[in-house]
Amino acid sequence: MHLSLREMILCALFVALVAAGAFIRIPVGTDVYTLQFLFTLLAGLLLGARLGAAAVLTYVLLGLVGVPVFASGGGPGYILQPTFGYLLGFILQAWYCGAASRRLSHRTFGRLLAVNGGGMAIVYLIGISYFYFVSNYVIDAPIAVWPVIFYCGILQIVPDFLLCVAAAGLAVRLEHAGVWVEENSVECGARS
Repeated sequence: MHLSLREMILCALFVALVAAGAFIRIPVGTDVYTLQFLFTLLAGLLLGARLGAAAVLTYVLLGLVGVPVFASGGGPGYILQPTFGYLLGFILQAWYCGAASRRLSHRTFGRLLAVNGGGMAIVYLIGISYFYFVSNYVIDAPIAVWPVIFYCGILQIVPDFLLCVAAAGLAVRLEHAGVWVEENSVECGARS
C-alpha cells in the first residue's frame, strides 16, 4: 500500500491516539474502561476504510513486536491473551466504519451512530469468540459460553454504546470543521 506523507502522518496520529486511549482508564464501579474503542471508531470514520484499518493494524503490530502499547503490555505472547480478539476486531471495525461512512449520502449523527453500532457488533463478535476459544482451548481456563457473553458483551454494551455516541458526535463536528479524509485523496476537507 502506497501512502503519501500526509496519509502517513494521519495514520501515525491515530496510532498514537489508540495507544494513548489504551492507557486512559475510566473506573466505573468495579470495572475500568479505556478510550481505545473511541479512537478506533474515529480512525475509521475520519480516515476511511484503508487508512483507518492501516492505522489500527500498525498499532496492533507495534504491540506484537514488543512496544508496550496494549493495556497489559505487548509482545508476541499477547496473541495468547483471551482479549487479543478485541484488537483484531478493532482492525476490521475501523475498515468497516470507514467504508460504511463513505457510502452515506449525508453523514448525520444518526447515520454515523448506526455505522458505529455495526462496528461495535464486529468487535463483539470477534472479541467474544476469540475470548471463548483461547480460554477453553489454548490457555486451559474453561469458561462457558453464557458467562463470556455476559461479562464480555452484555456488561460492556452501555459504556461502548456511549463511546459510539461520542465518536458519531465528534465525527460530525470534525467533518463540519473540515477534518475528514476522503478515500483516494490526500486532501483533508469536508465532503462536497
